[in-house]
Amino acid sequence: MNTVALFAIIFVLNSLPAFAPPTWIVLSAIGLSSPDENPWLTALVAATAATAGRLVLAKLACSIVRQRWLSARTKENIDLVKDRLATRPTMTFGGFLAYTCSPFPSNALFIAYGLTSLPLAPVALASFIGRFVTYSVWTVMAMEVAHQAMPDQGSVFAYLGGYGVLTQAFMLAMVFLFAKLDWRAWFASKTLQLVKHTKMEVGS
Repeated sequence: MNTVALFAIIFVLNSLPAFAPPTWIVLSAIGLSSPDENPWLTALVAATAATAGRLVLAKLACSIVRQRWLSARTKENIDLVKDRLATRPTMTFGGFLAYTCSPFPSNALFIAYGLTSLPLAPVALASFIGRFVTYSVWTVMAMEVAHQAMPDQGSVFAYLGGYGVLTQAFMLAMVFLFAKLDWRAWFASKTLQLVKHTKMEVGS
C-alpha cells in the first residue's frame, strides 16, 4: 500500500464517530500481508493520519453537537469539566498520552473532549506520540509474525472485529454519560447522578 492511500484510509477511519475498525487492526493486516514494508514509516503515516482524523472528529463534536444539539444546561454541565481541565494542562496531556498508548478506540475520547471546546493542539500532540508508539509496536509484531508463520487471518480479524464493536459501543455509552453526569454533584461530593433538566431545557 502506498503512503497516500494509507494516509487516506486511516484519516477517513479516524474521522468517523463510531464503528470504524480500529487503526491497529488495519496496521496488523498490513504487517501480516506485507511483512517487508518499512514499519516505522507505516506507523508514522498512520499516526499522523489518525491524529488528523481525530481532530476533525473533535471539531465536528464542538461545532455540530455542542453548538446545535446540546441544551444550555448540558453545556453548562460540561463546562464544569472544561474549567477543571483548563487548569490542569499537564494532567490532560498525560491522560491523553496514556490512553492513546492503549489499544482502546479514541473516537469517544475526542468526541467528549470536543464537547468542551478546549484547544486541541495539546491533546493532538499527546495523541500523535501515543499512537506512533503503539502503531509501531503493532506493525513490527505483525511483520515478525508474518515472517515466522502466516496465521489464519480470517479467524484473527473476525475475533478482533468483534472486540472492536463491543469496545466502540461501550465507549459511546461513556460519551453519553460524560454529557449527562451531574459534574457539580460529582466534584462537590463524589455523587453519581444525572443532570436534571427542566421541561423547557429538554426541548431546547
